[in-house]
Amino acid sequence: MKIAQLAPPWISVPPTGYGGTEMIVHYLTEELVRRGHDVTLFASGDSKTKARLSSVFKSAIGNSGELKNQPLNPLLHYIECFEQASKFDMIHNHAQYYAMFLADLVKTPVVHTIHGSFSKEDVPQADKRQTLKKFKDHNFVSISNSQRRGLNILNYVATVYNGIDISEFPFSSKKGEYLCWMGRITQKKGPVDAVETAKILKMKLKISGAVDPIDREYCETVLKPLIFDQKNNGLIEFKEEIKREEKALLYRDALCTLYPIRWEEPFGLVMAESMSCGTPVIAYNYGSVPEIIKDGVTGFIVDPDDEPRSMKGSFIIKKQGIEGLVEAVKRIKEIDRAACRRHIEENFTIERMVDGYEKVYHEIISNKTGF
Repeated sequence: MKIAQLAPPWISVPPTGYGGTEMIVHYLTEELVRRGHDVTLFASGDSKTKARLSSVFKSAIGNSGELKNQPLNPLLHYIECFEQASKFDMIHNHAQYYAMFLADLVKTPVVHTIHGSFSKEDVPQADKRQTLKKFKDHNFVSISNSQRRGLNILNYVATVYNGIDISEFPFSSKKGEYLCWMGRITQKKGPVDAVETAKILKMKLKISGAVDPIDREYCETVLKPLIFDQKNNGLIEFKEEIKREEKALLYRDALCTLYPIRWEEPFGLVMAESMSCGTPVIAYNYGSVPEIIKDGVTGFIVDPDDEPRSMKGSFIIKKQGIEGLVEAVKRIKEIDRAACRRHIEENFTIERMVDGYEKVYHEIISNKTGF
């Protein structure tokens, strides 16, 4: 097949640091090329790929929430792809909403993988929800079943879980001694709950994450004062964005990874990466968490509060919120690290992901999806 992969222009593919969407696009593109497909990657000019690279911008234009509210630059990037639509059997859009306006103008079938939440809490903007509803009959692939709950009227043709390159995340059977928190430094990712858990347990916590300009105030005025409180006696270690090799070692040598998110995250790569190293994950029951963690096998799932949500009350840890996180850490040595690695090998590899997308492409092209 001749396939166009349309990545956002914010970050290079693959990303040099933070960039979950761009990493998935990279994994997908390279595996499709390896399987013999003719792939063109539309991404920034500093991207690296074995596919044909098509770029409007010589380098990534910057991963900032402020930049993302300026639509003209990304539109120049997206139109480049759709102007070449006749060259492809399939266009796969990973670049959020703007490309939807162009999809109906070409004969080449288009499939959208939107790597964010559809819930009203996470996408409150009326224009974005109206856009999704306008193009609801397009082909959409969800990256978890939980993602669909945010807007179930979309024409979902499949759920394809993200996959990771497990060779990048070395396994260790040795249990570490510190807690790990990884992700973008923002309130909904729950770094404060991780800090409070470490303080109660008097355990070392290593935190690493990228800081978007729109989250800088939160990092400086809320998180850092908690981290650098003199009462902690150096218990909390904080680094901003680190290289992928260092990140893998941070996961591998931890006792467990804390993932107390407070949003309907459609897929958390942090969970898969940590478990690939054998490091179990303790997470709040939001979004895709129950689809990625096997409670009591690869970690523990904790209800954050009394609010009704999926699978509420069915988890091993009965305490809620930070008390639940503390109890889960105390029991984490019950988890077999080999089972964590095996779970990823069986469910969240690049090969599994690309198998799913190849099936989607074939079905859409042959019109078996009914659209």
